[in-house]
Amino acid sequence: MQDLYFKHPKFHVALDCIILGFDENELKLLLIKRGFEPEIGKWSLMGGFLGDQESLDQAARRVLKSLTGLTNVFMEQTYTYGTPERDPVSRTLSVAYYALIRTDLYDQQVAANYGAKWFSINDIPALIFDHNQMVKQALEMLQLKSKTKPIGFELLPERFTIPQIRKLYEAIDRQELDHRNFSKKVKAMPWLKKLDIKDKSNSKKGAYLYEFDPIIYKRQQADGINFSI
Repeated sequence: MQDLYFKHPKFHVALDCIILGFDENELKLLLIKRGFEPEIGKWSLMGGFLGDQESLDQAARRVLKSLTGLTNVFMEQTYTYGTPERDPVSRTLSVAYYALIRTDLYDQQVAANYGAKWFSINDIPALIFDHNQMVKQALEMLQLKSKTKPIGFELLPERFTIPQIRKLYEAIDRQELDHRNFSKKVKAMPWLKKLDIKDKSNSKKGAYLYEFDPIIYKRQQADGINFSI
């Protein structure tokens, strides 16, 4: 039986992280300058190889932490890329994950050590290998899932305004939303807690701040009330 294993060729397994953030009303992608050949000096996703004693999820979280310093971040596997010619050095399968982080929390110094930079998703440069395809599929998954799960709130600060939520979803969907209808729908969500505090950074009148309550969301989910936006 063991002979069957040894007869087959061995491949490398890599993890690549599509790290997304929301800043200045734009959805952004964190990229690094590749530090070794091939394609040295070109823009790349943050990646690494699977360790002997790691699960795929553990390896992806290790890769993410090495660039951002963050743990307990929303991550989800998107797709496995395995065309024979995708890596010119050796046959390598890459399992892609997308991660949603708050841009005010990541370790900027650690990112700077990798030459990392945020790019608007509307202005992504040419990336190495098949990384542009990875980003495209991750954004498509985010667009679909953010409509039925409250994962978009992972990109917002702990306290946020209704206009901030709308601008986030406009950035994810890449289209303008009806202000009145969107506001009405969001304010009716039982898992959003309205605070007695206003954000007056954009106007004298200001806008009320809200918080997402995960406990109420889980309770509502258990009662069959699902997220929809």
